[in-house]
Amino acid sequence: MKKITIIIIVFFSSFLYASKIYACTTINQEQQYKTKLIKNFTKIKKINTEEKITNAKLFLIQINKIKKYSPFLYLKNELIYKKILNWLQNNSNIDELEKFGINLFQMKGVDNYGNVKLTGYYTPIVEARKIKKDNFIYPIYSMPYHFNKNQPLPKRKDIYNGALDKKYILAYSKSLIDNFIMEIQGSAFIDYGDNTKLTFFSYAGKNGWPYKAIGQILINRGDIQKKNMSMQAIQNWFKKHTKKEIQDLLEKNQSFVFFKEIKKEQVYGASAVPLIAQTSVAADTSIIKKGSVILLKVPLLDKNGLFVNKYEMRLVVALDVGGAIKGQHLDMYEGIGKKAAISAGFYNHYGYAWVLNNN
Repeated sequence: MKKITIIIIVFFSSFLYASKIYACTTINQEQQYKTKLIKNFTKIKKINTEEKITNAKLFLIQINKIKKYSPFLYLKNELIYKKILNWLQNNSNIDELEKFGINLFQMKGVDNYGNVKLTGYYTPIVEARKIKKDNFIYPIYSMPYHFNKNQPLPKRKDIYNGALDKKYILAYSKSLIDNFIMEIQGSAFIDYGDNTKLTFFSYAGKNGWPYKAIGQILINRGDIQKKNMSMQAIQNWFKKHTKKEIQDLLEKNQSFVFFKEIKKEQVYGASAVPLIAQTSVAADTSIIKKGSVILLKVPLLDKNGLFVNKYEMRLVVALDVGGAIKGQHLDMYEGIGKKAAISAGFYNHYGYAWVLNNN
């Protein structure tokens, strides 16, 4: 990777784009309770575990980022932040949180038995050029402004066929797939190949047409089994099909995302705070307030994305949002580049989550 001054703990997704590329599965779903949980959150006294927090240092960095970049959000949550920091510095035993004035509120999960859906997202690095040349022929667009409010923007197929004026082209990539993944993740770092710093392209808006997950389309067609669905599975499908077949598939999703160039070296979430890898999540703000701290029991996966029957405990902060992140679903930010892409692409599993509160 070229020398850059960006902080590797990045990501943003100012408004994480409509949905993940893959469909929901029922992998690794266990029953946490014998009786169903009725409310979104159920207060419990303790978890009864000897496991330790695996990302304590990163969590401290994340809280400092909140304090620096969003003082208002920090002040709203200052009391619980200080209690958690005190707990980490003096004890950090998960089953003794209550001694430090910290209460646990178990999320009921997608099935009302505590199973919270966990997916992942990341920041891709996309090779591009400012002018159309060689293999760099696929436009990345800024938000069109010449359309009036009552005039719908073109569908994806029409945009692919040149419906937008060239003045809206920010850059050209060498892969339609790279552009689509940019849309799914909500942003990307652009590598212009000139030995300069990477340029960040942020979410700017979308065309307003309905989103359709291509992962679900591939499942419905029988191309990929539901139990095997992942970003990697879709990438493998791309490798085995022609450019026309790939474009035909992508065009079935009429929704299209536009970008804007931002001169910042850190990546910000919807809360205007730089996000730390594996320490921030996108959540549904209708049930989890921005800045909330969540104790997350994350399933561990092997190199093939399979659950190894082990978990790790993380402290994460709800700092981002996403169109598909609704209800009992958390989207974990995994970082930047290829390694993060693999991790994020495999996460479509279930874990457990407890919101930490003063009440």
